[in-house]
Amino acid sequence: MQKRLQEKIALVTGIGGGIGKGCALRFASEGATVIGCDIDAAMAATTRDEAKAQGLTIDVVAPCDLTREADVKRYVDYAGERYGRIDALVNAAAAAPHTASLAEMDYESQWSPTLSGEVDVVFLACHHAWPYLCKSPNASIVNFASVAAFRASTVFGMTAHCAAKGAVLAMTRQLAVEGAPTIRANTISPGLIMTPATERAFADDDKARERMFARIPLKRFGTPDDIAWCAVFLASDESNWITGANFPVDGGILMC
Repeated sequence: MQKRLQEKIALVTGIGGGIGKGCALRFASEGATVIGCDIDAAMAATTRDEAKAQGLTIDVVAPCDLTREADVKRYVDYAGERYGRIDALVNAAAAAPHTASLAEMDYESQWSPTLSGEVDVVFLACHHAWPYLCKSPNASIVNFASVAAFRASTVFGMTAHCAAKGAVLAMTRQLAVEGAPTIRANTISPGLIMTPATERAFADDDKARERMFARIPLKRFGTPDDIAWCAVFLASDESNWITGANFPVDGGILMC
């Protein structure tokens, strides 16, 4: 069976863990040439080594702070100049959001870092990758919104996170308009995906875990690979006529 991303040049951000790691490994297994980045060089190297153990190759640029424009340009240009084009940009990296309520949230230390770590990182990567995406015969941007872009949380204070993911959703629709017909842009809206970061968030709060679990019709938390399979579809030629769309991968949360 032909690999679905054979001969695709794919940038995947945040490969050190979670959804980014899942996407990088799945893209490599589907035949893509993967160039990943992460702010944590050691974690990125671990992902590269795991790929190697599976007979796969992931190229790594790390450390790379995606809130710093010079770092983003260095990362994108490394891939673009080496391969001449970029076929897929998967913006999986994001800073852990601050979960204070509006009344408790500090502008400088909580609101601004959340918006920068969830919105600026997407803008900068798209901005610098755009010229290389234009050189692809079928370019795809895969951004990550969230169920938080559509519904509020009664478990955590999510003012900044909801605002950020709503911004990513709106920005991606505009990118789809500006990129057509050369570049497609879509979002995936994950539900609760179990990663090291989410495990830490629930470490001392079993009641919050139970409340979140109760909202999931499919009665399990998501995995990075659940998201990665959707990203593979959106980066592949199978989705040639899909742009400006959002794909909830959430165990059914948004239908309730």
